Amino acid sequence: MVRYLARRLGQSLLTIFLTVSTVFVLVRLAPGDPATSYAGPNATTEDLARIREQFGLDDSVFAQYLIFLRDLFTGDLGTSYSFHAPAFDVVMDRLPYTTTLAISAIALTTVVAVPLGVWMARRADTNREIGANIVTIAGQSMPDFWSGVMLLTAFAVLIPVLPSSGFTTWGGLVLPTITVAILQMALISRLVRREMAGALASPYITVARSRGVSERALTWRYGLRNSAIPVLTALGTRFAALLNGVVVVEVVFGWPGVGSLVVRALETRDYPLIQATVLVTAALAILVQLLIDLAYPLLDPRVRLGKAA
Repeated sequence: MVRYLARRLGQSLLTIFLTVSTVFVLVRLAPGDPATSYAGPNATTEDLARIREQFGLDDSVFAQYLIFLRDLFTGDLGTSYSFHAPAFDVVMDRLPYTTTLAISAIALTTVVAVPLGVWMARRADTNREIGANIVTIAGQSMPDFWSGVMLLTAFAVLIPVLPSSGFTTWGGLVLPTITVAILQMALISRLVRREMAGALASPYITVARSRGVSERALTWRYGLRNSAIPVLTALGTRFAALLNGVVVVEVVFGWPGVGSLVVRALETRDYPLIQATVLVTAALAILVQLLIDLAYPLLDPRVRLGKAA
């Protein structure tokens, strides 16, 4: 276990380093000038030169990269151009909103998608299962922005029972959560259906059924338990993706999370803020994946971390 954790930690640090380094280069290769965005349309050439010198943008990319690495290893991610505050602090101020949205969406997805997938597997190749499949395919096909706009129109305009934007009350969490969860529920329910259908057709299920084990126990105790690892992996992967910020949904609902922060950082070419956002979200995503791997032996004792089962 210790060797496995040490190896995963090394891989994680290398992944984060390569990710942040790649973003560092790409944002500087992209068109646009942070000095122009910061100074405004009426800035003079002298103003732009002064701002570039202030931000260190007049140095070569390689020199900027060396300074970035030096500051990174000392825990300094730079100062945001647009917020005039440490970039790391700006990201951490927004992160709880994105985390809240991600947790609520995954919780709703789990509560709805897992029972739905089990129900579909138990009724495989029936008219009801085909109808449920059509619904999940439709949910998987709907873009987030379209779902969000439809929900806004229905429950914030036509029937104004929920806030249309922001997070001033817990009611403001409902529409963004449903919008994010629609796609996740469609994906996870279809995965659960596929895994459960395979598990319920396995020989050990047939043997257990011949011994008089109830259908409820066959479904939930045997079938779902043996399908838990791929389902947990999918849920964890989706959760890690949501922690990176649901950009479209956050913009549609005016949600003050990491996704909308990234949009603003890209618009203003706020290099330190972009790099800090990528670093924090990448670290969180890797941490979630590590926790999922550590949970495998709890779900299936045959799994040995770092070894063949």
